[in-house]
Amino acid sequence: MIPWEKIDTAKIPGSDEELRLMRRGKEFSIKLGSNELMNSRLSGSEAALATLAARQIEKVAKPVVLIGGLGMGFTLRAALAVLGAQAKIVVSELVPSVVAWARGPMAEVFGDSLDDARVSIREIDVGEVIRANRSGFDAILLDVDNGPEGLTRKGNDALYDAGGLSSAKAALRPGGVLAVWSSGPNPAFTGRLKRAGFGVNEVNVRATGRGGGARHVIWIAKKQ
Repeated sequence: MIPWEKIDTAKIPGSDEELRLMRRGKEFSIKLGSNELMNSRLSGSEAALATLAARQIEKVAKPVVLIGGLGMGFTLRAALAVLGAQAKIVVSELVPSVVAWARGPMAEVFGDSLDDARVSIREIDVGEVIRANRSGFDAILLDVDNGPEGLTRKGNDALYDAGGLSSAKAALRPGGVLAVWSSGPNPAFTGRLKRAGFGVNEVNVRATGRGGGARHVIWIAKKQ
């Protein structure tokens, strides 16, 4: 068995926590403490975040999409595959090192996705992007943590509380969709989405995307 090798570490802004980029052969893992946040072999549910959201806006000729969290680029690459040539995709990543990893040790994983003309990368809190762009997006895809309960950074909770959902709704165009990835169910969050005025569909997906791996949850919340 090839041992894991630590490639780099990165402090999370606004937190005392530290991310670790690990490699074992061609496999990569990003960890926080004892928790594995993502693994390059498990991309199914993050890709589903993009494909499920894209279905909701397929009639939009020139969709503008915001992705919160670059991670290993699973959601971005899936979005590029299903959105047309006229789409614009903004990726907001809080941790600069994650972008550097994408262009450095994980360049083979990302391929040419970061250089696609439809993509712009912003090293900024996605909450700031949401609040600054009223009616700016047809879809907002959030995969910035392990779900609606902040794990990597307590400040992420503000994305999922009543105020954060109100801001997300204001940032969406009519008929827009807020899609949220989670490692597991959260009935309280489902309730908050409904109280915020979204039409909510909760979808269970598997981590590998082929019927295997852990069970994850994606909320598809449509602006009414």
